[in-house]
Amino acid sequence: MQRKTAQDFDQELLILFDAYVHGTLDRRGFLEKAQKFAVGGVTATMLLGALSPNFALGQQVTPTDPRIATETLSYASPNGSGTVKGYLARPANATGPLPAILVVHENRGLNPHIEDIARRLALDNFVAFAPDALTPLGGYPGDEQKAVALFAQLDQTKTAEDFVAAANFLKARPEAVGKIGVVGFCFGGGVAHILSTRLPDLGAAVPFYGNQPAASAASQVKAPLLMHFAAVDERINASWPVYEAALKAAAVRYTAYQYPGTQHGFNNDTTPRYDAAAAKLAWERTLAFFNQNLRG
Repeated sequence: MQRKTAQDFDQELLILFDAYVHGTLDRRGFLEKAQKFAVGGVTATMLLGALSPNFALGQQVTPTDPRIATETLSYASPNGSGTVKGYLARPANATGPLPAILVVHENRGLNPHIEDIARRLALDNFVAFAPDALTPLGGYPGDEQKAVALFAQLDQTKTAEDFVAAANFLKARPEAVGKIGVVGFCFGGGVAHILSTRLPDLGAAVPFYGNQPAASAASQVKAPLLMHFAAVDERINASWPVYEAALKAAAVRYTAYQYPGTQHGFNNDTTPRYDAAAAKLAWERTLAFFNQNLRG
């Protein structure tokens, strides 16, 4: 099956899908507004299906790949949800502790795509840990629509504490050594920003198209930042100039890239918003950034 790209869809439809994914438009609302793009025997429901994730299409590392070892772990989050589960991936042949990276999912919990991201990092000789923020509601339900609905029910204050606890849990793991890093996507990009303001010993933070904190929080950032922005992403990009000015004023080490022609979510290779060239470049930059800041 030929992979569809963002160019196969009207930009207005992509914006509607973004609103649906982020909970500002429900399924019925999306289908009603998408109806005008349903032509030539295509229905609005078919359009939603075409835009939605196909995890098999995006999988790069199988769960049974013999080069890696994976397991599901639980950790304590006393200031958050109490106990949270996560997915740990590491090189199978590791002979000692390695740099560790916290992987923070989008607003749908720990789905197969994020588990695959963790496995990719393991192949690049990192220990990767991906918590599931939906743990207090039963965990990722195996259905993206249900996951979005569940995500809206989370207590975001407790969820933030769950990821702070995850970072401390990962840092204390025997497989990990030295400072840890964090990479997050969309909601997870926002969490990566939050952790950069909450953890003074964080080694590196890489938010992909994530909401930035209030400008007043920039002075709390001690970790170097690498930020990836989509070109067509008004919701995220609007606040960047103010936060960038605050980072500069606080003398924070940061690098920011915007990728021409890309949509929000361009790194997610399970949906048509994926941009292969931009994702490859952004990921290469991410790995180089982690290697520079977390090794040695």
